[in-house]
Amino acid sequence: CYCSPYTKLRLANGFTTELFKKGKTREVDWFSLSAVILLLCTAPFLVFFFVMVCDQYQCSVSQPLVELYSGEATLRSIWEKAPSFTWTAAQIYTVWVSFQVVLYMCVPDITHKFLPGYAGGVQDGARTPAGLINKYEINGLQSWLITHALWYANAQYFHWFSPTIIFDNWIPLLWCTNILGYVVSTFAFVKAYLFPTNAEDCKFTGNVFYNYMMGIEFNPRIGKWFDFKLFFNGRPGIVAWTLINLSYAAKQQELYGYVTNSMILVNVLQAIYVLDFFWNEAWYLKTIDICHDHFGWYLGWGDCVWLPFLYTLQGLYLVYNPVQLSTAHAAAVLLLGLVGYYVFRSTNHQKDLFRRTEGKCSVWGKKPTFIECAYRSGDGGLHHSKLMTSGFWGVARHLNYTGDLMGSLAYCAACGFGHIHPYFYIVYMTILLVHRCVRDEHRCSSKYGKDWKRYTDAVPYRLLPGIF
Repeated sequence: CYCSPYTKLRLANGFTTELFKKGKTREVDWFSLSAVILLLCTAPFLVFFFVMVCDQYQCSVSQPLVELYSGEATLRSIWEKAPSFTWTAAQIYTVWVSFQVVLYMCVPDITHKFLPGYAGGVQDGARTPAGLINKYEINGLQSWLITHALWYANAQYFHWFSPTIIFDNWIPLLWCTNILGYVVSTFAFVKAYLFPTNAEDCKFTGNVFYNYMMGIEFNPRIGKWFDFKLFFNGRPGIVAWTLINLSYAAKQQELYGYVTNSMILVNVLQAIYVLDFFWNEAWYLKTIDICHDHFGWYLGWGDCVWLPFLYTLQGLYLVYNPVQLSTAHAAAVLLLGLVGYYVFRSTNHQKDLFRRTEGKCSVWGKKPTFIECAYRSGDGGLHHSKLMTSGFWGVARHLNYTGDLMGSLAYCAACGFGHIHPYFYIVYMTILLVHRCVRDEHRCSSKYGKDWKRYTDAVPYRLLPGIF
């Protein structure tokens, strides 16, 4: 759903606020607890599996399963073939994370002074359940530009390290990212009990597994500016995303003497997504990731491990299976990716414009229509909100997710149709965004009641007009 600025924050924080009104603990249902334990136990092995099958089986997902079933291989034999932790990888990763910390903490943003339309520098975040408004130093775009400028300078002039350094140490780096992910998650977990940044913004459930995974503190910080949530969401993993793809392209050049058009497409389309994230980093402070999620293993480990290793599967696949697409196939992938990005960005832009102007704007050349809604907050106060029914938001209730899925499918389709391995990303994104649709709408329905029914009658589809 879409609401005006203040109401949106109240909506995003409403669920958490109610927990505080009831006290600092609540029970977790068995389904949620089972899902948490399942993810904690399986997610690290799932990441290892998708990386390992490329290293040992040319990215075939089925071959290791067949060999395990037939007895040709054992879990131990597969494990022993995989590269293990190395001090070289540890040094690389330590330098990488330390460099990003320096850029985040010690280099105030100046790009907003000469880039029209870019909102950088010190920005206010969303109001927390305890009523605080944190300040953030938005310098992600600057960090990305500095990092990639140095990468280019090294590749062209300095030659301090090989452009293939990331690929060449990929599985050892997996162990290093896991170490950091678990250290950060455990530190945040212990910190919440012993010295929380703001005790009133802590959420305890009474279950240690749920607390560890989903997080206790809302915005854990060290000092005034080092915010765990913003740093790990937007620095080591996402800045590295495009560097990882460049390392894959360099490895393809080294192995085969050329870079395929499919690899170029993956690099370009995913770079557009990454740059969009950093250009809109200040807007990101108002999204559900920052406004609702607490910082635990889900974000700490996920940003360190899940994002860089599973979001880049397409490039990894193309190193082992170079695919040169036909002109028609390449054009179709590019068109799908660009249209998906247009829908994604335009939908979010309409939402942001409507929010900033309180509906006093033009959408598709017309004054936007909306439904007036009323709801009561946790303190019993009556509030009003507007649910937009114009533009893309009149086509479907979450068309920004549809654009995101179109882009995700384009990344996968660039790899051809030889293996299912690179298509894990679109499967994962579909599950993630459909679940987010249902979760968000459940909250909106609870919040708005009959007004939400009026809204869904006016905009009956979630993602695909006429279908779903």
